[in-house]
Amino acid sequence: MATDIRIDYYPTHEQQGIKFRRGHVLPFGATMVPNGINFSIYSSEAIDCTLVLFERGEAEPFAEIRFPEEFRTGNVYSMIVFELDYERLEYGYRMDGPFKPEEGHRFDKSIILSDPYAKAIGGRDSWLAKPNWDNIYPYRSRLVFEDFDWENDHPLETPIEDLVIYEMHLRGFTQHPSSNVKNPGTFAAIRSKIAYLKELGINCVELMPIYEFDEWENSKENPVTGGLIVNFWGYSTVNFFSPKAGYAATGKFGMQVDELKTLVKELHKNGIEVMLDVVFNHTAEGDHRGHTISFRGIDNKTYYMLTPEGYYFNFSGTGNTLNCNNPVVRNMVLDCLRYWAADYHIDGFRFDLAAILGRDQNGAPLSNPPLLESLAYDPILAKCKLVAEAWDAGGLYQVGSFPAYGRWAEWNGKYRDGVRKFLKGDEGLVGDIAQSIQGWPDLYYYRGPTASINFISCHDGFTLYDLFAYNEKHNEANGENNNDGGNDNHSWNCGVEGETDDVFINQLRHKQIKNALSILFVSQGVPMILSGDEMGVTKNGNNNTYCHDNELNWVDWGLLEKNSDLFNFSKHITHFRRAHPVLRSRTHFQHRDYVGSGYPDISFHGTQAWQPDFSESSRCLAFMLDGAHAKGGTIVDDTIYVALNSYWDALYYELPALPNGRSWHLSVNTDMPAGQDFFEIGKEPRLDDQGRFLVGGRATVVLVGK
Repeated sequence: MATDIRIDYYPTHEQQGIKFRRGHVLPFGATMVPNGINFSIYSSEAIDCTLVLFERGEAEPFAEIRFPEEFRTGNVYSMIVFELDYERLEYGYRMDGPFKPEEGHRFDKSIILSDPYAKAIGGRDSWLAKPNWDNIYPYRSRLVFEDFDWENDHPLETPIEDLVIYEMHLRGFTQHPSSNVKNPGTFAAIRSKIAYLKELGINCVELMPIYEFDEWENSKENPVTGGLIVNFWGYSTVNFFSPKAGYAATGKFGMQVDELKTLVKELHKNGIEVMLDVVFNHTAEGDHRGHTISFRGIDNKTYYMLTPEGYYFNFSGTGNTLNCNNPVVRNMVLDCLRYWAADYHIDGFRFDLAAILGRDQNGAPLSNPPLLESLAYDPILAKCKLVAEAWDAGGLYQVGSFPAYGRWAEWNGKYRDGVRKFLKGDEGLVGDIAQSIQGWPDLYYYRGPTASINFISCHDGFTLYDLFAYNEKHNEANGENNNDGGNDNHSWNCGVEGETDDVFINQLRHKQIKNALSILFVSQGVPMILSGDEMGVTKNGNNNTYCHDNELNWVDWGLLEKNSDLFNFSKHITHFRRAHPVLRSRTHFQHRDYVGSGYPDISFHGTQAWQPDFSESSRCLAFMLDGAHAKGGTIVDDTIYVALNSYWDALYYELPALPNGRSWHLSVNTDMPAGQDFFEIGKEPRLDDQGRFLVGGRATVVLVGK
């Protein structure tokens, strides 16, 4: 009798009323096939594997099916199970094998394990909803439907030199009551703030971890405040493929995938790229005292770096370290990033503690790390931005030396530290500032300025406001006796520790914030700001707010009115950068005139034109960018002159002469009060004195020659 049903989709086995047959080894994970679901999982040392099936939310499984030995190919167990309810299904695995920690094996068939390749995880469906601590399977693997209508959306592929990156905590951005959004703290809520991001001039949001983690991990009562300490930042991964249900207004309905995709699509419609902060250096399982959730129980020796005695190397500072250059783990990372790029249209990735990704299984740095090379040359990731946090907790610091393969950019910690010290008024920093302005050619000579992601503040450390309000960290609210968090903040409180009613000090703090933003946005490279810095958010001097789901991490939107001068200035300097291509070069300056304009592409000056002072005691630097050399001479722009003065008194700066018919116009003067500190782009007033300009103490001036 004729039939249209393929023979390989007939069941061959039946157990407990469940029909199944041998499956396909690839892809790993759970995949929908005609009439059923294909399950595939790898383990190099397991001697037995059992598939465990649950109805969604039920305490006990409705079936457990042991993989017949003939269903194993190499070290991969695969099975097609028929006639399952995709929407109501949760699944996991039991792995049997040796429990010999000294040999790296920690199998325990009594534990139900989550699938590393699961595309959604149940069990933490609403943020901080109290879980059932007696649940035999707390992090439940689920399937997702691939039926989202992307319409005509695709990754934007904005040239990296044109990006203005905005680092954002998904929940913290809209959770504060002042945000006035529906469903605060969710993917959906961010859509209500897209108009704000465009007004600010942002064209790339970098989201702190949004894949599944457990906010209840290491939760406890704060002995100082009495409040609850939680895992707020999310740098502790439960599953790399699954968006966090607790970040979705629809998470309790299992619709977090569609909600996140809708956000990405809406951001793209408005010209804003999406970059994800990914954490492939460790997982939520911790060290030998931690919980077995997935990787440890499936194949501990493959997934983690282990000492010869079977303990966990801890280059991440969190208890364990993923063995990323093992081929199996490397393939998982590649599969994961390909999935986010292809199925979520993600534009780029920032890799937390990325130096770990270049270590071998014993922790030694590799000269040619296979994972980093694979990511750089992967055809699916070819247009994605790849950004490394080029250090780790084990002491490996690779800023300027991270293996790049012509693709990788770096969070430039040297930029951050140099600019902070210069603004503070330290001596001997003029050379570093000259490097910072140019995109650090000493570090990135062969890679170009776009290898440098420039930032002065980020989630980790002081906010920009706190940088000028505190000399010391104040982390008592973390319940660790102020012992956590970095001590090298290079901050200056302007005379008073913390909040003050002193008008002069508050004016100075605002001026310093404007100085910082000015330097950031006139520097070659790629600028990144921390969400809320544009309106003066404070964390009360806490430089390590990883554990706070409260006002320390929530953006207070009331500051837009209180600090309107900061917001207006931020808007101006962001749009000023975007209006002037001479500030956004892909190649380093040549310090010569190669287009015949009569001026070099960049020239440095001091209080005297053409005479920069790089001496140890100098706190002054000016530079001029010739607009005829914009984008390597392919575009004509205005000439930009910037005077930086970190000395405490005002100084006259002699201005370089411009060609006949052109004159200097004032764009920015941070020494002036709000309303006079910048002028609208294209309407900058002409200077009466074209020969010199008085730059105030601790001030920045930006001129446009046109």
